[in-house]
Amino acid sequence: MLDYAQYMRDVTEDVEGVLNDAGCQPIIFVGSGFSQRYAGGPTWDNLLRQLAEAYPVVDKNYGYYKQKFADLTEIGGVFADAYREWAWGAGRDQFPPGYFSEQIPGDIFIKHKVAELLSKIRPDANGSFGSKSLDEEIAALKAMNPHAIVTTNYDELIESIFPEYSRVIGQTILRQPYLSVGEVFKIHGCVSDPASLVLTKRDYEAFDTDKKYLSAKLLTYFAEHPLLFVGYSATDSNIRSVLYDVDRMIRADFQLIPNIFVLEYAPDVSMKSYPPRDRVLSVGDGREIRIKSISASSFKWVFEAFGNGGALEKVNMKLLRALMARTVDLVRKDVPTRRVEVDFQMLDRKLSEGGSIATLLGVASLDHPSKVNVSFPYTPTDVANEIGVKSPYYVNKLIDQVTEKFGFDMKESDNAYHITMIAGKKTRMHKYSSAAIDLLRKVLAGETYELQAEYREQSM
Repeated sequence: MLDYAQYMRDVTEDVEGVLNDAGCQPIIFVGSGFSQRYAGGPTWDNLLRQLAEAYPVVDKNYGYYKQKFADLTEIGGVFADAYREWAWGAGRDQFPPGYFSEQIPGDIFIKHKVAELLSKIRPDANGSFGSKSLDEEIAALKAMNPHAIVTTNYDELIESIFPEYSRVIGQTILRQPYLSVGEVFKIHGCVSDPASLVLTKRDYEAFDTDKKYLSAKLLTYFAEHPLLFVGYSATDSNIRSVLYDVDRMIRADFQLIPNIFVLEYAPDVSMKSYPPRDRVLSVGDGREIRIKSISASSFKWVFEAFGNGGALEKVNMKLLRALMARTVDLVRKDVPTRRVEVDFQMLDRKLSEGGSIATLLGVASLDHPSKVNVSFPYTPTDVANEIGVKSPYYVNKLIDQVTEKFGFDMKESDNAYHITMIAGKKTRMHKYSSAAIDLLRKVLAGETYELQAEYREQSM
């Protein structure tokens, strides 16, 4: 019988399958609904209403501006002008002296007040989010250990939940020489830096101009990781913007995108119901895309499903980021890739010792040359690009064909086609060789292909 209990089982099984196929942690995309749910944060509309009512700078009722402007960002621009006029007059003592310079944009005054309003959004003094059920949801969310969190929210609620994650504000992601782990990307700015807020129509236009560079980096994440949208309506413009870029990258042609889920709050969901499992969204330019949909009144079971991958259980994110930063710098130069199997207590000790990190990462000679792997330069996304398929999902399908034919799953071991890079007990990253590229090209083209002799023998 198709009821909500069966729906939860089916969604959980699907999520676990996606996590296992990806072999990595999910990425969470967090919207304003998240702050509304867990800390009573305002909607965009309510934030503007508060700005209209908080100080005597807006001379008409907020309803007037809603009638006149269809776009809330336009209202933000009008209010920004009003706050600037007030700041340079009667409201001067409300702002830092450094703002009163021709070098500072005039919208800094409204952004300063927005930062003041939203800086209060956080758990209560006891660290609670308002109820036992919400606290349990947050505990399940934290247990997910997401690879990264991307948010359009200005407030610092996410940082209070994931204090070990590193905050990256606005376009500063473009200046990073590598893609790391354990980061919160505040792509619309943060209250800790009022000038960074994307608030007015002019801000959004500037953001859209620069977004293609930001998207290029973020899409590297999205291509290989399960992606969960939380705190957005499925029709939210921020979701559609991201999915438009995803659609252009993978050219899904209306096929269901297997690794993207949108979680929507459904307070009236019945235990007798079986909500739709996917959504069709218009993303712009006449394009439509199909993604997976999850409807829930309690998010606990959903977060638990996404935490079942277990790839980063009890990992110190700050420690892992430090390792990745050092590792990428080395691999980019002339250091051969080495497989390092260590526990995180040892890793923590090596990092704190300073000098011994060189030996750990393979700068010094290793006592066991057999541990030095041959070059496996291709990530799953690189493989997809090299052989001309849309995403790593299709790479896995080609590998499945090889497994069905020969009984040999190249991803199950280190071999001439593939290695698993391991850091800690459960964190794994799949890398592939040129031999794998050549083999999968033949599989894709429908050409006759054979495994190398030693692997043919293993499969017999």
